[in-house]
Amino acid sequence: MLRIFRQVALWEAISTIILFFVAMPVKYLLKYVMDVPEDIRNGAVRIAGSIHGFLVVIFVILLIMCWSEYKWSFRRVVSYLFASFIPVVSFWVEKDLKKIINGEKK
Repeated sequence: MLRIFRQVALWEAISTIILFFVAMPVKYLLKYVMDVPEDIRNGAVRIAGSIHGFLVVIFVILLIMCWSEYKWSFRRVVSYLFASFIPVVSFWVEKDLKKIINGEKK
């Protein structure tokens, strides 16, 4: 389950970056640079936002399941949850899970 959670954490982090640094600038800034129709600009955010939202839900479900199965501390769970809210910091969760999987950390 840790390997799946690690992959979801990675993809959730990537989806956050895409949403904040690609889709939202397309929606809000591209109209000043190019004549892109509003429905296309809104569609970019809608698609990226939907994918990101789905991954966040899966992330939280897996976080709760791992908390239960591996008897993680409340502090670890809260730190993973808060790290997932910040775009660049969320990659730390994936790296930390990699250390746990490789046996470097408990």
